[in-house]
Amino acid sequence: MASRNETVSLPLRGPLSLDRMMNDRPWDARLARMMVRPLVDTPVHPNHITTLGLLVGLAAAVSYAQGGRGADWGAFLFALAMLIDHGDGELARLSGKTSASGHTYDRIVDLVVKVGLFVGVGFGLSDGPLGAWAIPMGFLSGLSLAAIFASRGAMAASRGPQVYEQPSFAGFELEDILYLIAPLTWLGGLPGFFSLCGVGIPAFAAFSVFQWWRTRSSQDSSAAG
Repeated sequence: MASRNETVSLPLRGPLSLDRMMNDRPWDARLARMMVRPLVDTPVHPNHITTLGLLVGLAAAVSYAQGGRGADWGAFLFALAMLIDHGDGELARLSGKTSASGHTYDRIVDLVVKVGLFVGVGFGLSDGPLGAWAIPMGFLSGLSLAAIFASRGAMAASRGPQVYEQPSFAGFELEDILYLIAPLTWLGGLPGFFSLCGVGIPAFAAFSVFQWWRTRSSQDSSAAG
């Protein structure tokens, strides 16, 4: 996800250069940009969009925790929250309201929503095939996301915002895999996907912490030398 305090250097002048730049952005970011464009000259601030995403995301988590039909609504709400998550940054860039504080708020909200999602899904699946394991799996995934957030934030402070850049292909970023939660929920495949996340997210958290440790060790060695 692009940062809220991101600035873009364009090789061409005029609106055409911005349109060309947008062609390289993820599909959901392009859709979010079209949705928020009418808000550019209104009192709506990017932080308002971020707060809306927080409310929708927490509603998704609560819905998932109910299980059954509640999870179906949770799937829709979470997909909507992910789209809204791009809207604040797009509005900030269109309106010239980018800021470091807005970026930080956006990052915290993104973490809270995703942690809430996995905890909520864990509670919702506790009556299913995963049984009592579902709840601790949800908490483990949530804590792992917090570790990723902390370690990548620490690396960004020393290496720059490029740390937040994600692998992308054909207009999709790595985090877009989370959009699969919605159709998998509706098709009954959520327990399997949740189990894979229960392994993959902690593994990536361990890798992120290791990267941070290597960066910290390298900096300490350079300072000592």
